[in-house]
Amino acid sequence: MTSPEDFGFGTQIRKSPYFDATVKWGAAGFSVYNHMYIPRDFGDPEQNFWNLVNEAILCDVAVERQVQITGSDAARFVQMLIPRDLSKMAIGQCKYIIITNAKGGVINDPVLLRLEKNKFWISLADSDVLLWAQGVATHAEMDVEICEPDVSPLQLQGPRSMDIMKALFGDDIETMKYYWLRHLELDGIELVVSRTGWSSELGYEIYLQDGTRGSELWEKIMAAGQPFGLKPGHTSSIRRIEGGMLSYHADMDIKTNPYELGLDRLINLDAPHDFIGKAALRDIRDKGISRKQIGIVMDGAPLTGPNTTFWPLKMNGATVGKVTSAVYTPRLEKNIALCMVDLAAAELGTELSVETATGRRHAVVVEKPFYDPKKKITAGKA
Repeated sequence: MTSPEDFGFGTQIRKSPYFDATVKWGAAGFSVYNHMYIPRDFGDPEQNFWNLVNEAILCDVAVERQVQITGSDAARFVQMLIPRDLSKMAIGQCKYIIITNAKGGVINDPVLLRLEKNKFWISLADSDVLLWAQGVATHAEMDVEICEPDVSPLQLQGPRSMDIMKALFGDDIETMKYYWLRHLELDGIELVVSRTGWSSELGYEIYLQDGTRGSELWEKIMAAGQPFGLKPGHTSSIRRIEGGMLSYHADMDIKTNPYELGLDRLINLDAPHDFIGKAALRDIRDKGISRKQIGIVMDGAPLTGPNTTFWPLKMNGATVGKVTSAVYTPRLEKNIALCMVDLAAAELGTELSVETATGRRHAVVVEKPFYDPKKKITAGKA
């Protein structure tokens, strides 16, 4: 049996509170995200996908580090970081947001949680927002305290996740609305639970606030989930690409603006508040964009895994963009991909060629998301 000592990690990359438990339950490979190891291998990724969409999986996502913002000016400060209007955000509500720099580039696309009137968590994708926020606060002249708290989330995702949550917390958990949170306790373990997740499936995120109890919490959830087919797992590239979910550093980076990603709904230029990047985003909106994120279907044999490089996309022999995330989906029996391309290549039905590592493939621009486009599954309405 593999043990934690079998992985030769240095001290400069952190281990999550669930590290020992994930190794015990079969984690055989890790990646690095937000300066922390994340399990990326529990065996066959296709089986992990089927476990997710048919029953449920438990994922260690402690790498989604939290930037905690408190103080009497917390709400005003958070609003300064974010193009989305938060004036009606209630205590206990969560929102998908983007954080932009002065040029309108995307720094991060996290989930924002409002735990109290003057207490927020920014649940991060993979970039250093803690340092960004602390730097902004230095010159903001606001009453805010910014830190990374001892908070480590798990994701419980899949159609049986609600049954497992009811076994853990009681039937009332069923009334929790999509993108809302609650403060709960499990056998003396203080938790924040939200109806969110990075899977395009029904699911929950469970935020542990005491890192010494990571293995204990993992084991309690796995025990409660056994009657419902719960398996240990990792975030599924297959399912997130099916759902058109974005991955920072792959589908976007600091040189990408929200309009190119079709995230106009997260920008409120007409709201009275000011925010970093407002002038740049107004200019981008008025001038228009020159490229756009699209979805494609590729022909050929099933891809053997997600792409690890940005494959060039060509139209009539000229390079018009790149593939950012590609995978074979066994449910749709298709090779699918998210891409960033010139506007001239973005129309539905446009035929392109993909220069993959193993040769050229024919592709066609199609609608995205590729599966459940109305997000009914995620919202629990399927």
